[in-house]
Amino acid sequence: MSKQDFLVELGTEELPPKALLKLSKSFQAGVVEGLKKESLAHGDVKSFATPRRLAILVSALDTKQADRLTEKFGPAVKAAFDADGKPTRAADGFAKSCGVIVADLGRASKDGVEKLSFSSTLPGKSTNELLPAIVNTALAKLPIPKRMRWGASRDEFVRPVHWLVMLFGEEVVPSNIMGVESGADSFGHRFHHPDKIHISKASEYEALMLEPGNVIADFAKRRELIRNAILAEGEKLNANTVVDESLLDEVTGLVEYPVALTGKFDELFLQVPSEALILAMKSHQKCFYLLNKEEELLPYFVTVSNIRSNDPSQVIKGNERVIRPRLADAKFFYETDKQATLESRLDQLKKVVFQEKLGTVYDRSLRVANLVKFIASNTGENEVQSERAAMLSKCDLVTKMVGEFADLQGLMGSYYAANDGEPEPVTTAISEQYMPKYAGDDLPSTAIGSILAVADKLDSIVGLFAIGQPPTGSKDPFALRRSAIGVLRIMVENKLDLDLLACIEASLKGFESLEIDADTAENVFEFMLERFRSWYSDEGIPSNVFQSVMQIKPRKPYDFAKRIQAVSSFVQLQESAALAAANKRVSNLLDKVDAASLSTEVSEALLEDDAEKILFQQLRDKELNTMPLFEAGDYTSGLAELAQLKDSVDGFFDDVLVMCDDISVQNNRIALLQRLRNIFLKVADISFLHTS
Repeated sequence: MSKQDFLVELGTEELPPKALLKLSKSFQAGVVEGLKKESLAHGDVKSFATPRRLAILVSALDTKQADRLTEKFGPAVKAAFDADGKPTRAADGFAKSCGVIVADLGRASKDGVEKLSFSSTLPGKSTNELLPAIVNTALAKLPIPKRMRWGASRDEFVRPVHWLVMLFGEEVVPSNIMGVESGADSFGHRFHHPDKIHISKASEYEALMLEPGNVIADFAKRRELIRNAILAEGEKLNANTVVDESLLDEVTGLVEYPVALTGKFDELFLQVPSEALILAMKSHQKCFYLLNKEEELLPYFVTVSNIRSNDPSQVIKGNERVIRPRLADAKFFYETDKQATLESRLDQLKKVVFQEKLGTVYDRSLRVANLVKFIASNTGENEVQSERAAMLSKCDLVTKMVGEFADLQGLMGSYYAANDGEPEPVTTAISEQYMPKYAGDDLPSTAIGSILAVADKLDSIVGLFAIGQPPTGSKDPFALRRSAIGVLRIMVENKLDLDLLACIEASLKGFESLEIDADTAENVFEFMLERFRSWYSDEGIPSNVFQSVMQIKPRKPYDFAKRIQAVSSFVQLQESAALAAANKRVSNLLDKVDAASLSTEVSEALLEDDAEKILFQQLRDKELNTMPLFEAGDYTSGLAELAQLKDSVDGFFDDVLVMCDDISVQNNRIALLQRLRNIFLKVADISFLHTS
């Protein structure tokens, strides 16, 4: 079968830069999916994306579908002919639907029944016929949250469409997409080559875009060109250009032919916290900042222009002229904010609503302060400083700087607290209160910072559960799942030995004015422990290991993590499978006899068989050895000790009849098995490890 390269390019007005890469990937995936659905084989597929175009190049694409053999099944042979062997109405109807007479039909077995059948060859369609629908469907599936219309057209897309190239080999694929007729003419750079570029064949596309078009169409190539160019600008100043990957993607989506230029700003602005200057440069001007060898911010920035100017100095001056007011604003906000203390802003928080039913931000600060005090008292940290950090933590929300740069909340609060003369533990905690902000983000580095971050997140989770707004299905508008993972990470990775349920109950006391369901604390506790499931799944922990620990619901997340680690080590031991099976057997037996109503005390006088005597003696020895280990949280060593019970447990089940006729002996043996199971339950329910 012959093959040709296929090119589709959609020319538009400037596409949203933050979404460009996502749109390009989705377009490529949609075209590939469409080709697969139509059984069209092809070679490599390459996507192109610039501010003014989305394009796909498919190499070695089949020029037509292969012919397909189809087989239709009709009525069963028994129902197709009467007693005289004449076709019934069912047979005639099936033959008519196939366009033949009954005599032309065949017979074939389907689902064990012999039926009338008809085989035919369905000719494959030409690829030219199929491509318009494939492209249209792919464009319709693009992740565009808000589409727009233009002119008198009723077509909708993310931006107005101006041209459409659809070439299969050297031929134009006739098509009309979003009101634009397909052709072979594209356009180059808006300023450097605004004229038409005729594309003779699909494979020439990328080269023609570059020369004469002055467009680097490949997004990845353009991104790496920008990366190297901005790094080189830093090297000229013996400095390091900091490359923010998300900003790099955004800038790549803004230019078609990038040129990196370095500008300078007044050193006076360096008196402002560097984070504010950096955010102003990144968010408003899409510039990259530079650091010296000591990791200090330098009064320079690197901008990426979409114009290759004959006089770059004029472009640089223009950028310097634009960036100065932004930095001046930041300096003004900072100097103005410092004129009032954080504490003096507390009353302003009474006018800021946190959530309609949960009160103001001031109300929330009081709740968090009380919870922080409770947690600090349970961890031995400074209660006064912890409470102080909590009360001041949200005051920067009403500052001018945070009003302009919301991403700086917490961070600016720490600067202002330091300016007010607050103790260092307080200022650091304020800056760490929102950590971690996302998966993989850094955790608070200080004890009070960890406590404040936990209390802040717990207040949101508990409060929203209290008013009946927990996450449902895939919907989580308040990001409570992310907050819950953050709490667990802090407790586990920072080794906070805290009772999570007790913290939840303490948090609930701050919502006493609400009508709260009696099971709210337990529901929040369950919700948070369930977050461990995805956490450990991502770490490759088998689900049965997680479930063995989850079954006993340890109240301390740090303790939960140590148990997971211990059980993970235990399953690597040769003895683990047999002991897991034995625990499963014991669990099933105890469920049948209502063991809860029986005593767990074992009478040595009622031990008859050697196997049960050996198990009793070894079990008693292991209890003495492991209890100190379990109390110290050394579950791994404790389970390794218990693994030595394997032979005596196997011997018991091989030689001892538990449900014997003598009821007192029977109950004594059940008590022995309960005691065996209970010692393992000090760590986890290892019966869940039994998989067969």
